[in-house]
Amino acid sequence: MMTLPDTLSLAVACSPLGDAYQAGQLARDLGIPFLGTTDPRKVTDVEVLLYADESGLALQLTGKGAPGPVRAEFVSGKAGYRREHGGGTGQLVARAVGLQKTRQQLHVVDATAGLGQDGFVLAGLGCRVTLFERSPVIHALLADGLARARLNADAATVVARMTLREGSSIDWLRSDAADADVVYLDPMFPHRDKSALVKKEMQVFRSVVGDDDDSADLLAAALAVARYRVVVKRPRKAPSIAGPEPTTRLEGKSSRYDIYSLKALPRA
Repeated sequence: MMTLPDTLSLAVACSPLGDAYQAGQLARDLGIPFLGTTDPRKVTDVEVLLYADESGLALQLTGKGAPGPVRAEFVSGKAGYRREHGGGTGQLVARAVGLQKTRQQLHVVDATAGLGQDGFVLAGLGCRVTLFERSPVIHALLADGLARARLNADAATVVARMTLREGSSIDWLRSDAADADVVYLDPMFPHRDKSALVKKEMQVFRSVVGDDDDSADLLAAALAVARYRVVVKRPRKAPSIAGPEPTTRLEGKSSRYDIYSLKALPRA
């Protein structure tokens, strides 16, 4: 069963064009208030809304001057552009997972899926991706984004290779059912990037999920399950997760990938 942070001031609401019935059902499922049809800028007694509008479900800070909505988006925006114009297996995340070294379809478990952007890239490159997101709020956003993507002919072929699971990935990794070629981790870390997009998304995410304090346990569980490697995405200058040292690293402009190699990837 999913639980919400005790300190989170959160409610569900919708715009005049949003699906009020589904929004009300989501509020009941999460055990949080449903405010009905309202304008987030006029809400003063709740910090964050799960807000249903004509574009789907979004996470929205309330009050005047709050940043715009954050949603899981796979059809347009950054994800859509990467689907149409991405760098293929030359992308850092693809190289980190090892897609340049094998022709086999890999089963990648994205154990900290967030809004699913990296999982979508890997699925677009042919991987079968299982996604876990333990925050029920972010899980709801991700489920909505995947459902909308299935209605788009181009995105649907990609999300068909993506399976969203409920609950904590660490519990699944420790179970007898766990099976993965690669486990991919992107635990929350105190970002200091000042760009407007990162600031907006991190501001909203921090209010909902905070930091992942059990990253070391998650890494240990991943290393016990992964067949070929574990990949951990980190801010470029952040320390590695406590535990064994990575086998190698790939660095980008703002992020890096710590790679824990366990076995050579199959060539064929």
